[in-house]
Amino acid sequence: MYPLMDTQLNQYLPVLMLLFVAANFAVGTLAVSVLLGKSGRRTQTKDIPYECGMLPQGEGSARLSIKFYLVALLFVLFDIEVVFMYPWAVTFKELARTDLALGLGGMLSFLGIVFVGYVYAVKKRAFDWKS
Repeated sequence: MYPLMDTQLNQYLPVLMLLFVAANFAVGTLAVSVLLGKSGRRTQTKDIPYECGMLPQGEGSARLSIKFYLVALLFVLFDIEVVFMYPWAVTFKELARTDLALGLGGMLSFLGIVFVGYVYAVKKRAFDWKS
C-alpha cells in the first residue's frame, strides 16, 4: 500500500519528527520568555534570598565537614550491597538445589569484598564524627 514505508530508514521518520518538534518547542519557549519577560525591573530587595519572611543572616549555605559526605557515600555503598543481596536471596533455594557451592561462594566473595571496604573505612576513621 505504501511502498516507501517498507524501507528501514523511513521507520525513523516519526522519531526525527518528534526530535524536530521537541527542539522547536525548547527554542520557542526560550524565545517567548526572553521577548515577553520583564527584564530590567530588578531591585536589590528582590535579589536577596527569601528565608520564611525573615531577613537573611550569614552565608547562604552552611559549610559542612567532608566527613558528612564521606559517611553519606559509605551509606550508599552499604545500601547498594543490600540491594544486590535481594536477588540472591530470592534465587537461593533454586541455587541450593543446583549448585550450593557456587551460590554460597558467590555471595561470600561479594560480602568479603564489601567487608574489606568496611575495614578500610574503619581504619581510615571514616565513621569517627569527632575529628
